[in-house]
Amino acid sequence: MLRTISVGSCVSIQGLLVGQMADGKIMVKVDEKTFVGYPVIRAKAS
Repeated sequence: MLRTISVGSCVSIQGLLVGQMADGKIMVKVDEKTFVGYPVIRAKAS
């Protein structure tokens, strides 16, 4: 599943979901690199 995470205040990364951590962060993989950050909240459709 494709997920978006926030890394810092202005950087977002989108990649394949790898796993979840106990503190609420998730891991996503982009090519050969794995990034950890907080998930971006999905906007509700109006």
